[in-house]
Amino acid sequence: MSTSEAPETPRAVTHRRVLRIALPVVISNATVPLLGAVDTGVVGQMGQAAPIGAVGIGAIVLTAVYWVFGFLRMGTTGLAAQARGQGDRAEVAALLSRVLMIGLSAGLALILLQKPLFWAAFTVSPASDEVEGLAQHYMAIRIWSAPAAIAIFGILGWLIAAERTAAVLAIQVWMNCINIALDVVFVIGLGWGVGGVAIATFIAEWSGLGLGLWLCRSAFRHPSWRDWPRVFDRARLVGMARVNTDILIRSLLLEAVFLSFMFLGSDFGDVTLAANQVLVQFLHITAYALDGFAFSAEALVGQAYGARALSGFRRAALLSSAWGLMLNLGLALGFWALGPGIIDLMAKDPQVQAAARDFLPWIVAAPVLGLGAWMLDGIFIGATRTGDMRNMMLVSALIYAAAVLLLVTPFGNHGLWAALLISFVARGVTLGLRYPALERSVA
Repeated sequence: MSTSEAPETPRAVTHRRVLRIALPVVISNATVPLLGAVDTGVVGQMGQAAPIGAVGIGAIVLTAVYWVFGFLRMGTTGLAAQARGQGDRAEVAALLSRVLMIGLSAGLALILLQKPLFWAAFTVSPASDEVEGLAQHYMAIRIWSAPAAIAIFGILGWLIAAERTAAVLAIQVWMNCINIALDVVFVIGLGWGVGGVAIATFIAEWSGLGLGLWLCRSAFRHPSWRDWPRVFDRARLVGMARVNTDILIRSLLLEAVFLSFMFLGSDFGDVTLAANQVLVQFLHITAYALDGFAFSAEALVGQAYGARALSGFRRAALLSSAWGLMLNLGLALGFWALGPGIIDLMAKDPQVQAAARDFLPWIVAAPVLGLGAWMLDGIFIGATRTGDMRNMMLVSALIYAAAVLLLVTPFGNHGLWAALLISFVARGVTLGLRYPALERSVA
């Protein structure tokens, strides 16, 4: 029996289609900081500093560990979108089973390795005995939802490929609402303290996985979701491993650039370091906002690539990028007009406020200069040309390192910001140089 169908006639790529994918993602991302604020707020009601620090450190450690598996979201989107473009419904269903198994297995591995992971985390970033003890308690509970948290990455990627970002929003809102409600009940109502916050997140993540599976139920109507020879097909597993490894290396290089930026900023004193930390939040806002249109590119480019539809591929890339450009221009104008006021809200120290205002022009320029890097990432993920992403990120990281060596000594923190933005431009330019080859590969 054939396991694939003839490709469907590709649907036109329209502005409405791009926005239907993008807007729920933008709204979903806007809810991300809310949960951290509530976690902090409920433990803050205990009237002690240590629980606040413990929840903060524990959440940062686990988020960093789970972030390593973010490749599962990106790789799944590209592969699933291409399978949809090819009309291969059997592979779409089998791919969901594959990513769920990878996510659950990775989570189980983290549970087994929790002791050395926690030891390494506190060796790198030690805390007081009280904070460390509470953070260990928090993480020892939350780690048991690692299989769900990582598997959700794969589910989100699968849903984005299907252009079902409203379902992505539903999962995020559901998890946040469950988490917030249980935070209040367990911590304020029952007095469970730090453990209550962890149990609330544990329940929210497993319930999020349950909702995600229900939203993906169409895949389980196709018999190929349990076609184990196909699910465990060696060639497909090797292809997934290649794509995911490339994305992981690219992401680690990108993280190394940002970490070095923060560490190098500490050489200029506490005030400059604090100012940089405030301004980096503007970059996070830009990235979260632009994710919607980058995800549009991933889904629509991937489907067109799978269908070998060059005109649809080109239109998906152009329309998604055009909307991304309009959004980023709006962000740049907003940062220019409202940036000083936002800085004053985020930092009360007059010295930090003055320093952040001094470096604000770099933030105004960042959305425009970084657009190419962010949008081309989405385009290349959709086409699963992850080797190019890895290689161009390496080139950009080397250019960043050279810029740091040349600019930081004579220009100080301004030179450091210039080096970071140069790395954005370098990534956009180098990926842009690879784009013609990408279009040729479609045909």
